[in-house]
Amino acid sequence: MSAKAGYSTPLLHVAEIEKSIRFYELLGFTTIDTDGCKPLGWARLHCDDGSAVMFLRAEHPIDSSVQAFMLYLYTPDLAGLREHLLANGVKVSPIKYQEYMPSGEINLADPDGYKLEIAHWGKSEQEAWQQRIHAKAGSSS
Repeated sequence: MSAKAGYSTPLLHVAEIEKSIRFYELLGFTTIDTDGCKPLGWARLHCDDGSAVMFLRAEHPIDSSVQAFMLYLYTPDLAGLREHLLANGVKVSPIKYQEYMPSGEINLADPDGYKLEIAHWGKSEQEAWQQRIHAKAGSSS
């Protein structure tokens, strides 16, 4: 099939785009495009790894308790990112070591209450994952 969708970008309704931009910049995102309005009506942010997120100014108050949405992100330096966030006043959980993510992950919320989980994912995690995927591909042939 040649017709397909790709380049998925989460689009979040937020109360104040400028505040969301400042928060996501702490995670390594950079604003690459906006509508140029004052206040902003929408914005698109990218990260060096190709990740993207967009914000659209909400027309109604955001109720984070009914948001069935979570962003799961990765970093090669979880402890360093956690310290950076704490130093900038962001409330962040301690690093938790789960069975599904033994290298560790943290939980936090953005200014609108959207939940984020950030996991440690470095070279050793990438290599182990690639070996697991190649082993599965070989066993299904």
